[in-house]
Amino acid sequence: MELQLKGKRALVTGSTSGIGAVIAQTLAAEGVSVVIHGRQKPKAIQVVNEINRAGGKAATAIGDLSTDKGAADIARQAFKAFDGIDILVNNAGGFPNESWFETSADVWVDLYNQNVGSMVRMIQHIVPKMKERGWGRVIAISSLVSAMPLAQQASYSATKSANVNLAVSLAKELAGTGITSNAISPGPILTEGFKDFALARAKQEGWVEDIAEIERKWATEVVPNPTGRMGRPEDIADAVAFLASPKASFINGTNLRVDGGTVPTIN
Repeated sequence: MELQLKGKRALVTGSTSGIGAVIAQTLAAEGVSVVIHGRQKPKAIQVVNEINRAGGKAATAIGDLSTDKGAADIARQAFKAFDGIDILVNNAGGFPNESWFETSADVWVDLYNQNVGSMVRMIQHIVPKMKERGWGRVIAISSLVSAMPLAQQASYSATKSANVNLAVSLAKELAGTGITSNAISPGPILTEGFKDFALARAKQEGWVEDIAEIERKWATEVVPNPTGRMGRPEDIADAVAFLASPKASFINGTNLRVDGGTVPTIN
């Protein structure tokens, strides 16, 4: 399918590694000029170089989204890179693995600022220019825990629910503008970061320390899903590319679960 994305410009926050980097690379392969965001310039440049070597176009925007000043500077860098942004993928955020009684209220508030406040800031900086052009896409990367919160990720689960709520509210705010707003909720994704976490868990639990076996155990026992495997970053990136395209113009204000069927709901 031709996604009609050639010539579009995207900012993918938190795209120096993991799911964010693969989203950026996938969009670039579809002809999108992509701004790579992160706090560490060497990592951002590495992703830019990979995209450029593959025949795509990419630039960097370096800074901290958890402050108003940092977000404003990131937006300025993004606009300067390709003279505008048509697609905003809000992917950046923290991912603590702490339960209710291991965290204070201040930690919850700080994480809310990172995972929700960062999205609000970038929407407020980027979307007004989309409205002037009469076209745009805003995609929030949430998580399966938005609908199925976990005790050991209490504060994170709450922020991911807010991400979905934010996406739906924004769609209503932007009615009639030509801009859509949606959320994507990944299930467990086999990133390099997750591999490190899973190997540590395997050692703690006395499991066989083999990634293929850990994936099988995770997908059938720990967080079971009917697909029988964990997701890959490409599974999320492909969904982002479609939602970002003109082909998805009638998908608006939704939460797309890309989780292998992990969350047992009918909507």
